[in-house]
Amino acid sequence: MAAPFFLVAMKIPTLTLLAWLSLGASSALAVDNYTLEQLLSLSQTSNKGVAAARAGIDAASAAVTSAGAYPNPQVEMMYGRLRARQPGVNEGSAPTFAITQRLDYPQQRSLRQSIAERSLDATEAGVQAFHADLAARVKTHYFGVLRRESELAAAREDLAMMRQIHSRARLRVEVGEAPRYELIKAETELLAAQKNLQSAEYRVNQAKAALRQQVGGALPPVFELSGSLGQTPTVPDLAVLRERMTTGNAELVQRRMELERANLSVDYQRSLRLPELALRASTTREPDNNVSQIGLVLTIPLWDHRRGPVGEAVAQATQARNAYEAREFELTQELEAAYRQLEITQAQVTALESGIVREAESALAVAEAAYRFGERGILDFIDAQRVLRGARNELIAAQYEQQMAVIQIEKLLSMVPGTAPSMPGQTSGSAAPAMLPVAVTPSNDAGARRAEASSLDTKQQ
Repeated sequence: MAAPFFLVAMKIPTLTLLAWLSLGASSALAVDNYTLEQLLSLSQTSNKGVAAARAGIDAASAAVTSAGAYPNPQVEMMYGRLRARQPGVNEGSAPTFAITQRLDYPQQRSLRQSIAERSLDATEAGVQAFHADLAARVKTHYFGVLRRESELAAAREDLAMMRQIHSRARLRVEVGEAPRYELIKAETELLAAQKNLQSAEYRVNQAKAALRQQVGGALPPVFELSGSLGQTPTVPDLAVLRERMTTGNAELVQRRMELERANLSVDYQRSLRLPELALRASTTREPDNNVSQIGLVLTIPLWDHRRGPVGEAVAQATQARNAYEAREFELTQELEAAYRQLEITQAQVTALESGIVREAESALAVAEAAYRFGERGILDFIDAQRVLRGARNELIAAQYEQQMAVIQIEKLLSMVPGTAPSMPGQTSGSAAPAMLPVAVTPSNDAGARRAEASSLDTKQQ
């Protein structure tokens, strides 16, 4: 019997409402998925440390403008009164007006500007080093999340397998084919697998919180990641990496700029031994006449020969040179250690993937078949599962350490943030673009600021 028309009419809006509610629920449950490139881009825009570092560039640029400024003139106004000591001399006020302009040596002004420019270059290199360090931290926590997620997936597989074993052991005990201790052992292993799963879930949440701390508030609290922990990076030879690090490492560039600034400071302190010159003009208005004067004010370095400031500048230049050479040696050793670590981890990953893990999987399959047909006990099956679990965890750890070695090399080369984690060259199983090291040079913004400072100096002249 057909339903009445009004019942059908009432069902249509109800079905429409349910469809809209289900659509809203599915959209509310949708979680954003982020790639490494997106995380690096977010970190460069939302991390507050980046804004603080850029403010340092603005301060150093303002110092360049200050170094090129001319000294301000000094104006004097004095009020006096002329009193006559002899008859016939007029009495009255005798004010004096004077202006003094200190003369700036062109050499000193040029040295000041060069010192400020080297400070700006050092600040820019420091900002580049901060960008590279931030990118390395984001990558480290990114692969940390992938590692914990791989461990979580392995824990879920172990739990699913232990549930099957527990069901099979309970059935065999109930029918009398196996002693009760097999069921007790299976229950114990099942509880251990559940505990491992809970711990793995907690470690995933903890790793995601650490990643969000590095990226900034732009990353939502709930998110997912796209990527693989098992990408095999290809790196150039150690000699090529060492050459690139020497020319492109931001910290070394910063220390070189500081060394040049220290050497320029020595020349500047020595130039201050020259007598200071100032042009002075004055006029005095007396009741009967006006007296105008013009001349030079000369500061003679009679007592202070600036031995202290010059010696201090020389010592600071020596300190900067030694610090630069020491840091260059340290970074070279760190690069070599990271390269050797990468070679070791690559060998470990190859051995685990090609031999150990496969053999453990084969052994587990044989033990499972033997247990299913009653040829082996549950202990042999559990031991085979433990061997596979250990080999799989070692593979995950080796893949993670391999990525950490690559990240350390990228950090030493001051890689440009926002590119893929692989080194120059092709990667197996991935079409991600290769990262290229870029030498640290003054940014375009800094060049614009210097041009603006030069235009201001021209107007002052």
